[in-house]
Amino acid sequence: MKKKIGFIGCGNMAGAMIGGILSAGALKPEDIIVSNHTSLKLEKAKAQYGVTTTLSNRVAAAQSEILVLAVKPQYFSEVIEEISDDVADSAVVVSLAPGKTLEKLRDMFGRDLKLIRTMPNTPALVREGMTALCPDSLVSQEELAEVRRLFDSFGKTEVIAEGMMNAVVAVSGSSPAYVFMFLEAMADAAVMGGLPRAQAYTFAAQSVLGSAKMMLETGKHPGELKDMVCSPAGTTIEAVAALERAGFRGAVMDAMIACMKKSASM
Repeated sequence: MKKKIGFIGCGNMAGAMIGGILSAGALKPEDIIVSNHTSLKLEKAKAQYGVTTTLSNRVAAAQSEILVLAVKPQYFSEVIEEISDDVADSAVVVSLAPGKTLEKLRDMFGRDLKLIRTMPNTPALVREGMTALCPDSLVSQEELAEVRRLFDSFGKTEVIAEGMMNAVVAVSGSSPAYVFMFLEAMADAAVMGGLPRAQAYTFAAQSVLGSAKMMLETGKHPGELKDMVCSPAGTTIEAVAALERAGFRGAVMDAMIACMKKSASM
């Protein structure tokens, strides 16, 4: 009996997606099959989520209506060569890998398939993920809607043109790492100011969470929201000036441009 969705690879991103899908009740554990080349991660997935597991990528591919390729980009060619004959023509293949275009994926499979290129991020684990989806022409609107429904179960989604995908990798796929660095730096400074470490992390994380929610729910420009906090001759404008002197915004933009270049070269 076919599973609704299969995952080849059981790393952090696959785990975040599975956890999000199940937490939201979008699918039941018996609807999901996961393969991995080592048994340790599979045992963990089985214990944590109750999903079906297998050491065979071919079994996972053959049993899936929607097949998610959740392996690292450098292993795509090897894995696709292994499973190509087992993927049904009716299946929808979902890629999570940066840099692997729809054309490259089609060439790897050696035939036309229903392909959707995506870029999710790890906040899927707490149902606050952000995912871009880019389907090829063989994917029907109904099939895209079903895949999007699953991704919506652990966050927000947007359908984009493929040419925008490298920018999405930088602004969404990789950006949780930048945010965690920012949070860690803020907490370290708060500890220097005398705040206990645990409280410092709570203050920093809740402030970032609330600020992001404020922007999304008010629809206000981030510059306008920043101005609302900066009182004349106050503490905040001093902090903003220090960030500007250190090249804060330029450093963020440089980091994202580096990320986009790396994504395009993969």
